[in-house]
Amino acid sequence: MATDVVDWNLALTTGARLAPNGPDMDLEEARAVVRQLRALATEAIEPVRDCTGLIAPSDAPPAAVIDRKVWIESNIDAFRYVLHPVLDRVRASDPSPAVTEVGSRITAIQMGAVLAWLSGKVLGQYEALVPMGQSPRLMLIAPNIVQVAQNLGVEQRDFQLWVCLHEETHRVQFTAVPWLSDYFTAETKTLVAAIDVPASELLSKSGQLLGAVLQVLRGKEGAQALLLSVLSPTQREVFDRISALMTLLEGHADVVMDEVGPEVVPTVASIRARFNDRRQQPGTMDSVVRKVLGMDAKMRQYSEGAAFVRSAIDSVGMAGFNAVWDKPANLPSLAEIAEPADWVKRVHG
Repeated sequence: MATDVVDWNLALTTGARLAPNGPDMDLEEARAVVRQLRALATEAIEPVRDCTGLIAPSDAPPAAVIDRKVWIESNIDAFRYVLHPVLDRVRASDPSPAVTEVGSRITAIQMGAVLAWLSGKVLGQYEALVPMGQSPRLMLIAPNIVQVAQNLGVEQRDFQLWVCLHEETHRVQFTAVPWLSDYFTAETKTLVAAIDVPASELLSKSGQLLGAVLQVLRGKEGAQALLLSVLSPTQREVFDRISALMTLLEGHADVVMDEVGPEVVPTVASIRARFNDRRQQPGTMDSVVRKVLGMDAKMRQYSEGAAFVRSAIDSVGMAGFNAVWDKPANLPSLAEIAEPADWVKRVHG
């Protein structure tokens, strides 16, 4: 049997082995957290609907409260689903010597290590990229939610509900807007399908991770996310559209989780203040890895997206802002994210 470009099982076992330990709690405490998060995910549905004006189908599966290993497995499955066309092409065009058992294992170990680091940072995720026939899930990563609340010194239940509001907004975005899931999947596949590089070059790009870390450690400015180094001009256009969409989605969710107010989350103001401090002041190694993986750009998505959403709502109200969900042509470009008045003028005249 032909060797795959990525040893997916090794990626999973590497990620699971390197994932950080969760907070110190016994089995009964862990079970209580799972029960509370499930209940709060349900409690978040109504305030999100009231705030956004978006009506999601009522038959959605309940939120999945998971650990870090399950999150890693979900993301490996998503990578495998999205990347298989280009990886099959690479394997068929250059089966040796680049695509070897050694190469597939090296790539898997690098992927597993990156996902292990991320698995300790992500609080929740909506599975937007799943194979046909598989139902997407809203995932809440219990150990991270508990640990961040402890680190911030905030009230656990309030913080858990606050996170549920953000993640429920993502579920509503993808289920209340009929075209959004297919649009996002198609754009992602378009980006991946256009990748056309020799196997040796593709594998060498994955090997640049360590070098990029060393560059950042040495203080080299302008280090970019590895993905950008393999994009053609056409792919960069698609990448920019996806970036604008993700900035919109993250900013919208950030606005909603705050706008519900103290009536829903009594300590929302102090949670937001402390959480913003956490985003802006990562530890030394966190700072290195964020730069290498392009996570600085991810952090900006929250603030820039929220500024766009708030400005649009101030101009045309929530109903006017919701025109963004009418059709793909109404989505803002990256330039319009920076200049919300241009989006308002284009969409509303």
